[in-house]
Amino acid sequence: MTLQGKVAVVTGGARGIGRAIAVVLASRGAAVAVWDLNAEGAEKTVAEIQEAGGTAIAVAGDAADATAVAAAAARTREELGPVTILVNNAGTTAYIPFTGITEAAWDRMIGINLKGPFLVTRELVPDMLAAGWGRIVNISSSSAQTGAPAMAHYAASKGGVIGLTRALAIEYADKGITVNHVPPGFIDTPLVREGPVDVEAAAATMPMKRAGQPEDIAYAVAYLASEEAGYVTGQSLSANGGRYLL
Repeated sequence: MTLQGKVAVVTGGARGIGRAIAVVLASRGAAVAVWDLNAEGAEKTVAEIQEAGGTAIAVAGDAADATAVAAAAARTREELGPVTILVNNAGTTAYIPFTGITEAAWDRMIGINLKGPFLVTRELVPDMLAAGWGRIVNISSSSAQTGAPAMAHYAASKGGVIGLTRALAIEYADKGITVNHVPPGFIDTPLVREGPVDVEAAAATMPMKRAGQPEDIAYAVAYLASEEAGYVTGQSLSANGGRYLL
């Protein structure tokens, strides 16, 4: 599944799932722009890719800010070329009982997790239309499929990502552009480790008796970004270790 000659953008690529996606896409031959608010983390991801012989640049910026997105896209095009692979991975999470979710917390969650993919996709899809080829992969969440306590705003934002995926898949189906989403299950990432969840205890309740690794998601994304997935669009590739069966 070579991606040689393709330019990919991975948002939120400084660590965790985003870092793994950037590394795997680069290993398949794509030139990768690692977009993240965390400039130092993005540079570390790029260094890892370059040490393995790949091509990558780090682009610092907020994927939920239209001006920053435009600037990031301009730099990416200047240094790597038009973008034909986009992975909307940047996101945040929080554990708050429903009645404790403030309007500000709600707006922040929707802004990062749903407005961000909208802005980035809107900016980059013209490159794909011009090329007559494109791959958009959105990182959603199994929480949007099953629901999750104390995560109503998070589940709602990721449910929006699923709806956006399906709408764009239909809109661009005859343009050579596929749009799919990967809803991770329980993945052992720094973001999860920073939360209140006991990772080892939770992993023991999973059908596979282990947490997923960021690379499990990255390999799913690499398939959806490939030429081989050209007849797959509007779909969910649920890399969740059997946590939720769809």
